[in-house]
Amino acid sequence: MGIDISKEWFDVSMIIVTEQGKGNMISEKFSNDKPGFELFTSWLSLHEVPMNSDTLIVVENTGIYHRMMWEYCSSKNLSLHIGNAARIKWSLGITRGKTDKADSQRLCTYCYRYADELKVSAALDPVILQLKDLVTSRNRLISQKNSIKNFLSELKNSNDKAVQKMLEKSHAAALKGLQQSLEQIELQIKKVVRENMSIKKNYDLLLSVPGIGPVTAVYIICCTANFASKISGKQLACYAGVVPFEHSSGKSIKGKTKVHRMANKELKKLLHMGARSVTNHHPEFKAYYERKLKEGKHDLAIINAVRNKIALRAVAVINKQTKYVDNYKKVA
Repeated sequence: MGIDISKEWFDVSMIIVTEQGKGNMISEKFSNDKPGFELFTSWLSLHEVPMNSDTLIVVENTGIYHRMMWEYCSSKNLSLHIGNAARIKWSLGITRGKTDKADSQRLCTYCYRYADELKVSAALDPVILQLKDLVTSRNRLISQKNSIKNFLSELKNSNDKAVQKMLEKSHAAALKGLQQSLEQIELQIKKVVRENMSIKKNYDLLLSVPGIGPVTAVYIICCTANFASKISGKQLACYAGVVPFEHSSGKSIKGKTKVHRMANKELKKLLHMGARSVTNHHPEFKAYYERKLKEGKHDLAIINAVRNKIALRAVAVINKQTKYVDNYKKVA
């Protein structure tokens, strides 16, 4: 099945595959709410769809709107693949026109074509979902707070002192409120981490890696669903956009290796700040940074290599379930 999900509706296109071959594609539309899912269950029953892992469903990651479908599939033990929209689009080649029904049919075609390769997404974890919402809320509050501060700072050089003072006073209550909300969110994040043993264990393991602080550790846990999908270090580094790829073709194109523009920008930013910190304060990374500078490497290329190392070590401590051992410090 391919399901295109929007705020109010979801369009379903389905192919039933048996030993005799595949049947014709059929489509239907349902409301994205509890009554809609009840009708969806009846529709599946009418078409004798197996309510188990033999049924494979593909949806695009919509951020929020696919959550009810994710919860539904988890409760019914249906195999669900939450796909990257760009990957799905590129795999289908040139397409013309766009409707919700057509999108669901394209998702269904993608599902049938790549069924053997698609990785089933982990079941919905309410705790991870809560943690994601808290982290997103924290980022929004910080963005709003910084936006006000930057606005006032930019006006400072051009405004009359009396006007500037009035504006700062007017925004003081808003800034104070944002700060209080931010502190409450951060306390709640700590509470969720502390009360869930599996999250707390992985959180502590991640904190042992140089360059990973509390915010980065929680964000990585959210991105990986607490490492439920068993990703590799290279996969996490690719997701963060810190893996350089070769850029060449024949004799005419011989470009430098470079990272891809597709990345989780927030995770990349957090790893960047961690990399800057360890190259200034951690003996191993500081020595590495200075050595590469002497070899003629560019500053950002070295920092990217450090970001890559941090991502690889983050996954390594989780896979081994042991804290990071600083061998460089032992040798020193």
